[in-house]
Amino acid sequence: MSADTVFDAAAGQGRDWIAARIPHQGRMCLLDRVDRMSATESVCSAISHTDADNPLREGGRLGAACGIEYAAQAMALHGALAAQARQVPAPTMGFLVSVRSVALHVPRLDDVPGRLTVQARSDADNGDHSVYTFAISAEDGRPLVDGRAVVMLDAAPLVSS
Repeated sequence: MSADTVFDAAAGQGRDWIAARIPHQGRMCLLDRVDRMSATESVCSAISHTDADNPLREGGRLGAACGIEYAAQAMALHGALAAQARQVPAPTMGFLVSVRSVALHVPRLDDVPGRLTVQARSDADNGDHSVYTFAISAEDGRPLVDGRAVVMLDAAPLVSS
């Protein structure tokens, strides 16, 4: 399967397909759909921010900073598909090393109506570390959260049992 085919086949896939490719399972898989995917970009959508039982809610609220986790899941999915396109094993455990230039344009996400668009663009990738620019926006296009992240794609060997 060519690299383009790997990414093209992702478009339109749903939550179960996503969960099979990222470490987060059950309710912690926050993304609902792959909207578009390429060698440099992952664009997904989610409605889980409105769920009363969202596991990231605290005191009945989902703070905007939780958008970073949504973006991290889009990055994890992108990393898994990039590995598949390169015909190497997918990372088993990623690690969010740092986030920078994060802007929270709203105080919370749970009161944002409609779907969230979760975009992660790979700005640099050396095989085991990637730098992503991410943005979460409301269905009406309003920016909610954005920033940059450094991700260690296969951190499993570094985590002691």
